[in-house]
Amino acid sequence: MTTTIDCTAVTEPVTEHVADRLTTVLLGAHARREHGFWQRIIATEPFRRPAFPPPGPTSDEQLALAYARLRTLNNALDSGARLAADPRGLAALHEWLAPVDPTLATVAGIHYNLFLGSLLDHDTDRSRDLSDFLAMRRIGTFLCTEVAHGNDAAAVETTATYDPARDGFVLHTPHLGAQKFMPNTSQAGGPKSGLVAARLFVGGVDHGVFLLLVPLTDAFQTLPGVRIRRLPARMGSPVDHCLTSFDQVFVGREALLGGAQGQVGDDGVFRSGTAGRRRRFLASIARVTTGRICMSASAVGSARTTLAIAVRYSGHRYISGGRALPPLAVIAHRSHHGPLAGAMATVFAMSLLHRRALDRWEAAVHGPAPEREAAGQLVDIAKGWITWQARSVIVECRERCGAQGLLESNGITELVTGVEGAITAEGDNLAIHAKAASEMVISAMPAALDEGGFPDGSPAGGLDDLWYLGRLLAQVERIQFARSRARMARAPHGGPLKRWNAGSGPALRGVEAHAYRQAADAYAQAVEDLPEGPARERLSDLARLFALRWIERNSGDLLVAGHLTAGQVDGLTETIEQLVTAVAAHLPELAASFGLPEELLADWPITGARYAEAYDDPDASWHTGGRLAPAGAEW
Repeated sequence: MTTTIDCTAVTEPVTEHVADRLTTVLLGAHARREHGFWQRIIATEPFRRPAFPPPGPTSDEQLALAYARLRTLNNALDSGARLAADPRGLAALHEWLAPVDPTLATVAGIHYNLFLGSLLDHDTDRSRDLSDFLAMRRIGTFLCTEVAHGNDAAAVETTATYDPARDGFVLHTPHLGAQKFMPNTSQAGGPKSGLVAARLFVGGVDHGVFLLLVPLTDAFQTLPGVRIRRLPARMGSPVDHCLTSFDQVFVGREALLGGAQGQVGDDGVFRSGTAGRRRRFLASIARVTTGRICMSASAVGSARTTLAIAVRYSGHRYISGGRALPPLAVIAHRSHHGPLAGAMATVFAMSLLHRRALDRWEAAVHGPAPEREAAGQLVDIAKGWITWQARSVIVECRERCGAQGLLESNGITELVTGVEGAITAEGDNLAIHAKAASEMVISAMPAALDEGGFPDGSPAGGLDDLWYLGRLLAQVERIQFARSRARMARAPHGGPLKRWNAGSGPALRGVEAHAYRQAADAYAQAVEDLPEGPARERLSDLARLFALRWIERNSGDLLVAGHLTAGQVDGLTETIEQLVTAVAAHLPELAASFGLPEELLADWPITGARYAEAYDDPDASWHTGGRLAPAGAEW
């Protein structure tokens, strides 16, 4: 039998001041300054969707539209260079553009962050002329990964050999595995230049991987020595992903993006202030960290948008209420609003963790190396966790919208597949989590205890205390990393790979637990920062629901370790069910706090109570009184 709750409680009017307070929680204290431009621009005509029912654009038309919008966006900016130098601005771009036009978010992120941002980072004396890229007479792209080298991009095999006679570099692709894989290098969108990651040889010595600025196409054709072929269509939004190779392409010495990691002087000698080829490579592609922040932002924005659509639709999609009962909105059913309440708790957690990682990276990016590395590790962990959570939320919300959620015109399908790109872009999630796990399996254990564990092993607190729940989450993390260390210690001799294989499972679960703990801590801090009142109550319910669902999944370990009592474990399910009821009653209010422009929501038929009118047929019998429509009439 389906459990129901009072439909009127679920669909109560939105309390504006509560939604506003929660918007500040989600978007930050300076939400208007940081996000206002992007909220306004996606509500303007160039970024609106065509009305249903005309057929949607083809993939090539979508691609052309995205590049046209990129130029419109660039013209609306006061400075493309300022945006490229601002991690917050870049994150906000992705947070708002990704749900509207994932293709646009992709090409904009590549141009402003990976391409223009890298040029600015390495052009410390501002001697390079960037006017073509700032005016978008040329679009920038980024060529790092190769057919045979993705997450191991430090091993790329494209070469850049210094030619002292011509005082420049010769780029060459030695074999098929060294073809650049996935960059948007086609002639779509206009002339392009790329930053090419290549192995630098000077005097026959391999100095590691550096970036070089290389013109790729002009207004008419691919430039001599450059070969570009479109890859097969991929899932998700259409981007002109290509294979790109070089046949003895010459560029001047100024094409090298050097700096402290290395330069070739006027005397033709390579000098570097950075020891080790791997460190030089990481310095060259430092913009990847900002890119991971942007992938988190894309996922956060897409998950929020999908959830807002699902909440709206479920409030005005009516089904039979049973014998002699009026129709009910589907959101009245526990089987429907329960998953949406859980998704709401997760989406707030994703947003708060994203803000925490962004804040820490911005504060540390120019600071001491240990702080920068710690902040970068949080960015990596957050990117993996947030994009995986976004996938779960988006798929759940699509299903809650039934067949309507399968139609492209209703705004969800593109996000279902689009999040897969974020999961893989800027480093596959599993690869970057495995790297974090290998670093944290030793270092994270003391940290977990220092940040609120129970040194004496005894529980102290209740399930309504967010800080106590945070300490429980710290213990889940500690348990997993301790388990990993124990397994590695017991592994039979056979080298580091066998030891890592023995301990990698719990170590990866420890990284997941770390993400949950960081998100729960950000939740608790946000609750504490709010004044007493309805907004604080709403956020506290969400925070507890989020933490307790994770604690329930790990209750066996916590019980065995003595951090939960049997009575607490027995009460978890009932407490969670009560919180689901509390959160579900305010779903429209919580969705309103996302700050999505009404113009944006209006472009998707199912967000409106009169959504069925989108499918009206002016020539059907209910309009014509039984007269036949003209032969061959169609949309």
